[in-house]
Amino acid sequence: MRSILYIIAVIAVVGWLLGFFVYNATGLIHILLVLAIIALLIGVIRRA
Repeated sequence: MRSILYIIAVIAVVGWLLGFFVYNATGLIHILLVLAIIALLIGVIRRA
């Protein structure tokens, strides 16, 4: 389950970076970033 969270987080961060710097997208990309950070935090908390 942890590896799935990390994969989702990496995909969301890459999508955010592409959207922010390449396409200058709107709020959807920022929501993906927030979801990536939440997924990483959940992974860290569950590991501890």
